[in-house]
Amino acid sequence: MNSSDTRLQLRRLGLAAVGALVVVGVAAAPASAHAEVSASDPRALAENVTVSFTSEAESDTAGIAELRVVLPKGITPDAVTLKTAPKEWKLTATADGYAIGGAALATGTDAEYSIVVRQLPDEKTLAFKTLETYGDGKVSRWIEVPTKGEKVDNPAPVLALEAAAPGARPIAPSPSPSPTPSTATPVQPSAAVPSAPVASAGAQAATEEDAGGGTGVVVGVVAVVLLLAGGGAFWWMRRDRSQV
Repeated sequence: MNSSDTRLQLRRLGLAAVGALVVVGVAAAPASAHAEVSASDPRALAENVTVSFTSEAESDTAGIAELRVVLPKGITPDAVTLKTAPKEWKLTATADGYAIGGAALATGTDAEYSIVVRQLPDEKTLAFKTLETYGDGKVSRWIEVPTKGEKVDNPAPVLALEAAAPGARPIAPSPSPSPTPSTATPVQPSAAVPSAPVASAGAQAATEEDAGGGTGVVVGVVAVVLLLAGGGAFWWMRRDRSQV
């Protein structure tokens, strides 16, 4: 086999390898977003904005029965009201967002609803982490927020915001009512908050350490006094002997 034949075979092998990599890359690519969001006025600090959501049905055996949404920073549950939703679906405030649901939709039917937000925060993007619960108990989690342009397998719905209108200002927040309990599955467990006794124990340890330090100082002073007294007595005894 001459050199030209060898180069031809190597070229063919290289093209085959590239084709295989492309096929593998397509197969391994993350799924496109199945929960989407849009807004009637996607600008920072815009007021009374209608925010619409679509959650694509993925189950072949059950319909969507509930959506649990974690609101992004700057939007509180009391600043959200329901505008449109599937028949008999209701919105319930939670500690970090809301749950909306009711009778399970027909299998294969996308869940579409909209809310009105009193004012959008002064941010560039807003991520609405969403859990989809089906009538058979299956849960789809669209909670991953891509960073630096990377792709994720389960992306949360993200709303891109334009710059605020000239003169737009944050409005005063209204008093937050106590959230209505919800049986929805939490998106992420909250980290345990140290209890008051732990802090008290730390303060007590610091107090004991200070007290120990004070005791050490007192003992040192007493030792110095004793040494001085002993030295004085020794000097006095030598003085008496020398005079005798």
